[in-house]
Amino acid sequence: MKVRLDRIISVATLTASVAALVLVLKKPQPVATPMPPAVVAANAQSFQDKIEQLEQAKGQGQPGTEVRLTSQEVSAAIAQASGASASEGAVSARALAGSASDTSLSGDLGSGQPNIKDYQVSFEGDLVKGQFLTQVAGKDVWVTVEGHLGSKDGYATFEPTKFKVGDLSVPVSLVNDQLQKRLMEQRDRLKLPDSVSGMKVENGEVVLNQ
Repeated sequence: MKVRLDRIISVATLTASVAALVLVLKKPQPVATPMPPAVVAANAQSFQDKIEQLEQAKGQGQPGTEVRLTSQEVSAAIAQASGASASEGAVSARALAGSASDTSLSGDLGSGQPNIKDYQVSFEGDLVKGQFLTQVAGKDVWVTVEGHLGSKDGYATFEPTKFKVGDLSVPVSLVNDQLQKRLMEQRDRLKLPDSVSGMKVENGEVVLNQ
């Protein structure tokens, strides 16, 4: 009877392991819809125009100026910033996405700088959702993270509320310490431009304050 029970436990463990592996390698539902190149260019320009609006407000001594950015504008700016020089707009885009991407891929998910092949960003309510394609143990894996984007002392902050590898949910409590550690290690990438004094997600948009 004991041998039979051991076999049942072994089979159940193997089945659970296979199921978990399938979920990890499964592509989850996308958090955003891909944009055509022309739409990307238009949204990236809109992003840059709004950042310049904050810069002008600061130069003219107009505190309290606010701009709102859509997920399409942020995603387009990130795409252009990936190969752009460190302009104010590029720095803003990297700061907006950097907390989510660096955080979600920490812990190797664990060692070294993650190789991000693809990414998607969207906003819903007061949450930011990021989805990133990277490699884990030589396999392409999608990592999805949700949380609250904010700012403190001139740097972007991120507090995760949901974490998934492939289609497998991982308790945030198990990874949050490593995520926050990675954020501190990559803090220079989260620096906001001097023209931005505050940042939050509200009603599905990023709100930047001068």
